[in-house]
Amino acid sequence: MALPNSGIIIPRRSIAGMEGMWAKMWDPPKESPGTPELLTPTNPVPAFMESLGLGDVKVPNTVQLALTEGITITGWNGAPLVIMAVGDQDMDASKGGTYPGTILRVPRGVIFHAETQGKTSPPHTIHWHGIEPTPMNDGVGHTSMEIGKYTYQLQPNFIGSYFYHCHRNTVQHFEMGLFGFLIIEPPDAYANPLTAGGYPRRTAASLAAFPQFPGFVAGDLASGDPHAYTVPYDYEALWVCDDMDSYWHNQIGLEARAWYPAILNRPGVDDQFWHGHFHDFNPDNWFITGVVVPNAPGVLGTIPPNVVVPPGLNGGVTGMQVSVNAQRGKTILVRALCASYNSMRVTFPVDVVIIAWDGRALGVPPLARYSHAYRVPAGTPIRYSVARRIDALIRTDTAVNAFATVEFFDTRGENVPGRERIVKTARIPFVIN
Repeated sequence: MALPNSGIIIPRRSIAGMEGMWAKMWDPPKESPGTPELLTPTNPVPAFMESLGLGDVKVPNTVQLALTEGITITGWNGAPLVIMAVGDQDMDASKGGTYPGTILRVPRGVIFHAETQGKTSPPHTIHWHGIEPTPMNDGVGHTSMEIGKYTYQLQPNFIGSYFYHCHRNTVQHFEMGLFGFLIIEPPDAYANPLTAGGYPRRTAASLAAFPQFPGFVAGDLASGDPHAYTVPYDYEALWVCDDMDSYWHNQIGLEARAWYPAILNRPGVDDQFWHGHFHDFNPDNWFITGVVVPNAPGVLGTIPPNVVVPPGLNGGVTGMQVSVNAQRGKTILVRALCASYNSMRVTFPVDVVIIAWDGRALGVPPLARYSHAYRVPAGTPIRYSVARRIDALIRTDTAVNAFATVEFFDTRGENVPGRERIVKTARIPFVIN
């Protein structure tokens, strides 16, 4: 890499006529490689969703993802925001693409297939963030391949909160909306069709030090017990916290070549990257799991109460919440993803126990000696940055009628005293009766 005007010129090889290489291309690939060692998929979730009348499965045990562009959503002031979107083509609720992308629920240990199409220009990938598939299925642009149509194959081995996103040019494609949540569930989560679509459910945790959460099973992971090191929860809330720059979305976001030098230009000398304002990210819209946060930048905004994720976007599970409404004496699980390009902090109005970071349950073998679940008192901010996730458990016998807050920062100059500032505070209704 050469700095601008450094005098260093790095020759660039033309990619014209090399579409079959599947990497570093401007236009949708004309072909994609076959999936190495393609196994028979065993994911039961698509068939379960079909049994509920939510869609029509074309390939057994396989999700059909398509990455598209030019979808329009609405900002806080009613103005349109153009996005890229990902959706499951077999499911009625997400055929045209949704923001965020459809939630994928997958039992631990199954063979998961996602038959994926990059339907529009520029090319795409899917990266399974926090999962550890083979390199060909990891979806990191320029190091695996970019797709025309490809079947991603993986076998998840850790219960927890993950997400998936396009990694072709992450700055552009993630910001434009090509991502969705990925939940790895216990192996038997879909074993009984009569209970697979509801609550209580279970997630991974190590809670010997927190007896207030009933039903925790320590057990032995090597025993094959599907509930070893898991705990049941009665309510589940998903917070996908995102910021958007309307100039990026409506003026420059869909133009693929604006994000890179033109073919045969001299990197570091002829680059036009800075002219496109991609170095200048100024968010002016904020969302919690696709729900727009009201009011102008700098003004407090509260999302509505009783927001629930439809089962057609949630692996057939009914009742996943965004704004929390629960009963006393019940266990609540909050999964919170920072999908913001700036850092953020979350503050709960009640005590919480953090049971997992970034998909890995704290204190669960084989890494139990290096981490543990821990209590965060009510009103204590939890600060984290883009792509990170927390899983928080809550259980109280006291009624609560309050708000959780998500504060979004402008982190440019954050290491300079006085430069860091909060650009938006979102409030999420939090009611326990």
